[in-house]
Amino acid sequence: MAGPVWRTELTEADLAELRELLLAVRQRDGRPEVAAQGPLPREFRGGEHLLDRADGRLIGYAHLDTSGDAFGRQVAELYVRPANRRRGVGARLAAALLDHAPDDVRVWAHGDHPAAAALAGRLGLRRARELHRMLLDPLPADLPAPKTPDGVTLRAFVPGRDEPAVVAVNGRAFDWHPEQGALSVGELLATEAEPWFDPNGFLLAVDAADRVLGFHWTKIHPGAGPNETPRDPVGEVYVLGVDPHAQGGGLGRALTIAGLRYLAERGLRRVILYVEGDNRPAIAVYSKIGFNLWDMDVQYAR
Repeated sequence: MAGPVWRTELTEADLAELRELLLAVRQRDGRPEVAAQGPLPREFRGGEHLLDRADGRLIGYAHLDTSGDAFGRQVAELYVRPANRRRGVGARLAAALLDHAPDDVRVWAHGDHPAAAALAGRLGLRRARELHRMLLDPLPADLPAPKTPDGVTLRAFVPGRDEPAVVAVNGRAFDWHPEQGALSVGELLATEAEPWFDPNGFLLAVDAADRVLGFHWTKIHPGAGPNETPRDPVGEVYVLGVDPHAQGGGLGRALTIAGLRYLAERGLRRVILYVEGDNRPAIAVYSKIGFNLWDMDVQYAR
């Protein structure tokens, strides 16, 4: 066995193999979110790719995001084909990854699996970040109307016009966040081209001069767990941000309720969201609405 091989470009054959592996992982674990057709999710584009094959078949894969997070740290994640687990494939991939990546690399373990925690311990990695996935089930169909502060109204995002204002508010609201704080106008425009994007589910809070004070960007995708199918869509509080100078007046809660009402009107009955594990105030707000911890992702560091 030759061992894992790094690539900066993937051929069409590589991409087909990679999709098949990721779909097998999703079938077992519920993630990553990857479709049978179309472009691979953004987290698998660009950067560097580590491919591990046995008998001509792709059995393991790691992706290294060399552009880094908002603080300049490269970020990696790795996957092992379910049929090839518990055979040292994950350890081989992780060792090759750590040997290649900068010292401050962060490595995701989705779902906080015990096997990933055990491997991290053997490699001397520590838990550096926890990202909680919370679930609201069922989503109430009779949510009250959102109560916005005086002079504030809600409207839908207008493509081609609102991008700079949203990115500016996002940057101020998430200047502490490793991923979200780095959102650019170009990245927002690229996301608008994704098949799931719906401007009607991208709600903005504006003042009397139509200045953006906050936003609730919702998402609808076909399933978020191992037993779900495209006939079982799930809503998501994709991004919710409030400009710091507009915080403290209930705008965040109003935007949350408005987005949930939109998802309920679309027939959704389950909603997920991701929140940092150390963001206790946000977790408390979501818990009061009815969200409960579903699972968590962990980022490991040296």
